[in-house]
Amino acid sequence: MIEPLTGFRRHVSLAQDLLLADGEVIAIVDDDATIREPLRIYLEEQGLPAVEAGEAAGLWDLLATRKVALVLLDIGLPTTDGLSILPQLLDRYPQLSVVMLTGVADLQVALECIRTGADDFLSKPARFDEILFTVRKTLEKRRLVFENRKYQEELEEAHFRIQLLHQLSIKMNTVYLSTVELDEILRAILVGITANEGLRFNRAFLAMFDKEREYLQGRLAIGPRCREGAGRVWAELQEKKLGFLDIMRNIKNNCGGDFEVNQMIQSLRIPVSASDHLLIKAALERRCIKVTGGRATDEVPPELIDFLGEDSFVVVPLYSPGRSFGVIIADNFVTGQPIDDSYVGSLELFASQASLAIEQSHLYMEMQKKIGELEDLNHELDKNKDLLIKAERYSALGHMAAQMVHVIRNPITSIGGISRILSKKITEPELGKYLQVLIKETDRLESTLGDLFDFVSHTELSKESAVLYPLIQRTLMLVQSSMAKQKITLHLDFPEPGPVLDMDVRQIQQMLLHLFRNAVEAMPYGGTLSVAVRGEDGKVRISISDTGVGIPEAAMNLAKDPFFTTKTYGTGMGLTMVERVVKAHQGDFSLHKREQGMQVDVHLPGPASAAGPPS
Repeated sequence: MIEPLTGFRRHVSLAQDLLLADGEVIAIVDDDATIREPLRIYLEEQGLPAVEAGEAAGLWDLLATRKVALVLLDIGLPTTDGLSILPQLLDRYPQLSVVMLTGVADLQVALECIRTGADDFLSKPARFDEILFTVRKTLEKRRLVFENRKYQEELEEAHFRIQLLHQLSIKMNTVYLSTVELDEILRAILVGITANEGLRFNRAFLAMFDKEREYLQGRLAIGPRCREGAGRVWAELQEKKLGFLDIMRNIKNNCGGDFEVNQMIQSLRIPVSASDHLLIKAALERRCIKVTGGRATDEVPPELIDFLGEDSFVVVPLYSPGRSFGVIIADNFVTGQPIDDSYVGSLELFASQASLAIEQSHLYMEMQKKIGELEDLNHELDKNKDLLIKAERYSALGHMAAQMVHVIRNPITSIGGISRILSKKITEPELGKYLQVLIKETDRLESTLGDLFDFVSHTELSKESAVLYPLIQRTLMLVQSSMAKQKITLHLDFPEPGPVLDMDVRQIQQMLLHLFRNAVEAMPYGGTLSVAVRGEDGKVRISISDTGVGIPEAAMNLAKDPFFTTKTYGTGMGLTMVERVVKAHQGDFSLHKREQGMQVDVHLPGPASAAGPPS
């Protein structure tokens, strides 16, 4: 028999002490109705809602239909004893508190109840004030357990956020961020905003100003767009127990909803000139704006609410001391939970990390641009240095050549002329042989002086329209005797019609003569000289190839330098002069080693028109 309470304040509301949550009740399970009913009435008078059952089946029904916080469970029930169903209760309802009631005051029974999981034990008869004290103590213990669990969860969430921010800081302090790395960092920050261990927002959107700062453009988003897919996505994340790094690596593949919500945010495009727009204001004025039920301190555009499909959200700016980058938008689209101000403060902390990442990426891109400019400048300096060295060499060459031309040319010409006159008047063979040697050597000297004179004489181009094929043929005639003497075969490949070029005929002929002469001299024991003309990309290519000895591989890079030659006789000015003439005509030429011999390709602008077959 449970004795009624005497001399106790019956109107104290324990519910006001938050011992029970809204809708929670206390279940009294006893087969004796004379005990159950007075106890239920007494507890309700104390502000503790109570229900009752007379057997185990009734208890299970109560647990299935009501929010039972605590069970006063009699051990001696009709069909089964309370001690045997205690483990099942705690297994199926781990948040349930249980106080055992028994008519046997036995220490062993009490210990068995406690060991099985009961919160406390009372022997009947017990006074109502004793039961109330035990109930109150048990509910307070339950509340402390819940608060401790919640506190533990908050600590874990705070640890996750701190760990995430720490990992982001380490990454941003150890590397410069390229565009790809920046996207990874920003995606990780959005994950931290939406993750269950993070800020628990349902969705997070990132919008940034474009390079010209003309538009605020959507860039990234995390969180399902459709309510139907949201539960599946979050359940999958929780089931896999993904950590921060795992989510960062796999977020692209975790759900199709993210693909949809990314398409959604990338369609966002707001001109910066719309200065009254909520997002533009938040970005440029660098202030956080919280929207609740479609209202805020600033006017909320209806189209923004329609775009998000949500009328409660928070907008946080992204900025560095020198510039604004954009905004992060976060909401609880799925759960509809109100946005707590404490989470807004944490969101601003995540936004500061995003701003730091964006600033570092901008610095990296600017650094890369400066490096590129410095590399281009360094290349230009090297090029100008080479041109300066070349100009100095040509200047020295010009002075020397001018002296040689003026001082040596007239005596050499006189010696050659007198030697030719004497060779015609002297009939003695022995003297004639010596005069021929003298004539031959003066011819070489005159040729050398001629090359030097041609090189240092910077005459202006005198362009005229001329047919190319006859010019090539006339030039070949100048080396015809040497080709016949050395048994060199000539092969011409001139497609019709022949091109007409704007050129200085005299200089082009001089250039061709040098190339033909080089080819002939490379084949002292015979071979084939081939000349081909083709049109390529608006230019005319003249290819001159021989089957001679060629140029050694080690000397290819020096072949165009003044004074360089592989011949026993000669100045080495020929290819240098060729390069100057071709460049003066806005063309280019190149040397190529063949399996046997060399090939020279000359590209000249044109043709100006087409002519008929060469005469």
